[in-house]
Amino acid sequence: MPQPYVQTTLDDVLAGTAGAGDLATSLRDTTFVVVDLETTGRAPDGSGITEIGAVKVAGGERLGEFATLVNPGERIPPYISVLTGITEAMVAPAPPIESVLPSFLEFARGAVLVAHNAPFDVGHLKAACARLGYPWPNPRVLDTAALARRVLARDEVPNHRLATLAGYWRTPNQPCHRALADARATVDVLHALLDRLGSYRVFTLGDALEFVKAVSPEQRRKHHLADGLPAVPGVYIFRGRDDRPLYVGTSGNIAARVRSYFTAAERRARISEMLAAAERVEAIECAHALEAEVRELRLIAAHAPPYNRRSKFPERTVWLKLTAEPYPRLSLVRAVAADGAVYLGPFGGRRAAELAAAGLYDAVPLRQCARRLSPRTPTPACALAELGRCLAPCELRVSPEEYAHRAAGPVAGALAGDPGPVVDRLMARIDTLAGAQRYEEAAVVRTRLAALLRASVRMQRLAALTRVAELVAARPTERRTGWEIAVVRHGRLVAAGVSPPGAHPRRTIEVLLATAETVRPGPGPTPCATPAETERILVWLERPETRLVQMSEGWMSPVNGAGRYRDLLRRAEEAATADLHAFGVR
Repeated sequence: MPQPYVQTTLDDVLAGTAGAGDLATSLRDTTFVVVDLETTGRAPDGSGITEIGAVKVAGGERLGEFATLVNPGERIPPYISVLTGITEAMVAPAPPIESVLPSFLEFARGAVLVAHNAPFDVGHLKAACARLGYPWPNPRVLDTAALARRVLARDEVPNHRLATLAGYWRTPNQPCHRALADARATVDVLHALLDRLGSYRVFTLGDALEFVKAVSPEQRRKHHLADGLPAVPGVYIFRGRDDRPLYVGTSGNIAARVRSYFTAAERRARISEMLAAAERVEAIECAHALEAEVRELRLIAAHAPPYNRRSKFPERTVWLKLTAEPYPRLSLVRAVAADGAVYLGPFGGRRAAELAAAGLYDAVPLRQCARRLSPRTPTPACALAELGRCLAPCELRVSPEEYAHRAAGPVAGALAGDPGPVVDRLMARIDTLAGAQRYEEAAVVRTRLAALLRASVRMQRLAALTRVAELVAARPTERRTGWEIAVVRHGRLVAAGVSPPGAHPRRTIEVLLATAETVRPGPGPTPCATPAETERILVWLERPETRLVQMSEGWMSPVNGAGRYRDLLRRAEEAATADLHAFGVR
């Protein structure tokens, strides 16, 4: 006789294997619960959820929906409200996560959990269960973002964001940073992805889960390259058949990091190509993480490995130069020279430098032509002179002294130390445009101001360290049994070591100072190292546990420098981010 139906309790759901799913079940017969969360932007800690939306589907049909706002019990940052449209007033009467979570778990019971960038949503749900004392039901989880990376070729979509995929397939539901709408869009994307799995002979739930995390035959064949590597901090180099460096990386544990390249967690297409060409892995042991990071940068700069990201290459760095001539102008250059000019940078690319230059042109009537002008021989003027955007030194309307006072002087001051006058003029221009309701033009000026301030803050921060001829710093090792020691000269790491347990660090410091690299400073704010190297050293020095042991002179920044505008820069960047979110960038 069939057993009578008995209503299960929440405890039964949590104590069982809800959502485990039968791996042999066909995808057509599998029940999915597609979920999306909106949060306050915090890391998963069991709170901060502001909205839950979920859709239950099976066989291409929608079986039900779950949607509710959630009172996070904390303030919602303004940029989150701009992004999602969820305000504190909306969530104030909403139930807390304590009341919502049991209902959601019941709704998802027995189903496979699906989310776009599933670690984010699942991480918040698991943290909420842990905080409230509920055992996590451990459902099967399918990540549509990971599935899209396996199914879609690189020339089909520029990225794997939910909005991009929904636009690519022209789904009836488009994401808008609200939980239920995004869950519905994810359902459409899921169905489009499942339609493609047949060509890969993926028909069951087990097949789909393995397809997402599949280890390629190349990874299995090359797994032996990770054998015998040391489990210490350092740099690893994948080398090809001709011993050319293919890829350079760094890790606190070389052996563990290299092994990860041969697991299912490694899905990057460029790394798969690199592994196919790799013949061996070389390990360079380092004293500590800072030395490893610096060596990685130097090796990438020296060998230009084809599979490292281009952003790490120093040849993209450009500087904005105020030329040394009777009528100075701005010029984009690749390197700093000892030519008496004033420089601003480094910039990561031409676009950022051009934005900063445009900000200076907005504030000061500096000439924009590229010709070298004579203080005695006139030349024809351009349209900018007629528009009042240039003092027309080409026609000798101003003397070199007046030009320096009205144009070149403020720019030189902004580049060399105090950007205050230029910032004040740009802020006044933003206020004028905003007052006239020309908001798009005001946003353009704001972007230029941010580029200028970002470069000024960065340059003065670098210069403050590179002016110090010699600096010795130390920080405790991870287990606090010794000291990691670094010797820095003009912003360059010249020696690194570790003081062993029980030994006085001064002995190690004396050895490092005696064997440290000798450097000869060159021109500019980064005279002995790349900007990237000096910035890595700065991050290490500015950690709370780092101790300054000795310095040849003071480490200081100008009191009227760009650093005082950090808050203004932060607000400008947050406003720019909010603008991007308003256009649906997720």
